Amino acid sequence: MAKFDENDWTRLTDMTMKARPDALELNLSCPHGMGERGMGLACGQNPDLVRGICKWVKAVAGPATPVFAKLTPNVTNIVDIARAAQEGGADGVTVINTVSGIMKFHSDSTPWPKVGKDNLSTYGGVSGNTIRPMALKAVSAVANALPGFPILATGGIDSADAGFQFLQAGASGLQVCSAVQNQDFTIIEDLVSGLKAGLYLDNRNNGWDFQSEPTPKHQLGKPVKSSASLPQNIPHFGPGLEQRLITWQQDCTRTDGIASIEPTLPPKEQTAVQKPPPSVQNMIGRSLDKVGTYGQLNNKEQVVLFYLLLITPQVVAVVDADMCINCGKCYMACSDSGYQAITFDNKTHFPVVTDDCTGCTLCLSVCPIPDCITMVERQIPYVPNRGVSPLPPIPPSRDHLESPSQ
Repeated sequence: MAKFDENDWTRLTDMTMKARPDALELNLSCPHGMGERGMGLACGQNPDLVRGICKWVKAVAGPATPVFAKLTPNVTNIVDIARAAQEGGADGVTVINTVSGIMKFHSDSTPWPKVGKDNLSTYGGVSGNTIRPMALKAVSAVANALPGFPILATGGIDSADAGFQFLQAGASGLQVCSAVQNQDFTIIEDLVSGLKAGLYLDNRNNGWDFQSEPTPKHQLGKPVKSSASLPQNIPHFGPGLEQRLITWQQDCTRTDGIASIEPTLPPKEQTAVQKPPPSVQNMIGRSLDKVGTYGQLNNKEQVVLFYLLLITPQVVAVVDADMCINCGKCYMACSDSGYQAITFDNKTHFPVVTDDCTGCTLCLSVCPIPDCITMVERQIPYVPNRGVSPLPPIPPSRDHLESPSQ
């Protein structure tokens, strides 16, 4: 790391090459006081500086030693910086370094972390799984814009699952720091074995999400199974719970005890053709064709009805009555932050999704029970209700039709 000075960079590179490194990583992104000194972040935010530094270093390192530029996310468009590194001769980029931020202010107004008796702080680099969404965005953006350009991903890789996500986003390799600091180096063994297991499970095509099996139907962690003898949306508390227990006992008697263990039995897996597990190379960039611009999203299927623009296909929320814990979280979120499309039954405490649902997924996001709410395709046209009657299109006035010369 140095300022934008050719002598400094070539000297550092020459000194490092004497130690016979496997590769070089250029710190063009450190936010910890380096920007004020013209180094790190200050260099990495300017494409021209990045291009020049990579050119200087690569000229000394030679073709046999890979050179990677570590990029900062604290820029408007990280793809421009990655492209500049490529144009400067870098063999790849490391994406991303830490995100500039400040962690906390205590109630006595002092920040954390703080330095000295003056209790001063400054903007530093936030790292760990907090920045994973930003890192995934940056990695996939660079991979889509520069196909085949090697990317070392870093930023929130704290599990094999997280590493698997970065590979699918286009990363060629993975870097881990915060997770090691939180644990120790043995976590690398967990990541390696976890990735191997994930590759094996991915090949089975059994509905698992990496190492997570499909969510079984449950009520507060206990397996449940719907009974045809029960009314729809009967609650799991009060008289409803009593009725469920009576019905369950009747089902157990009728089935000679089978009903008592049936909910705990794992689903039968379909026999699949055994294939060798895929390699890591097969996973790299597998998700890139599913990431694009907003204009590429499938929201162009439009129908005009009575001057209203109807967008299809659209999804709506469906609540699983067996898994719902009747907390009302979805109802509150939709009522105050959504489209008031969920009603709450006073007796059963069960949320009912009405036809006003727009498919925004806010209820799914706040629901504390995984997979209790799912999104399914709307079966009827959606007519927006803005609280006022829609008006027909206003024809253009003659003033707009006349040319300025008239």
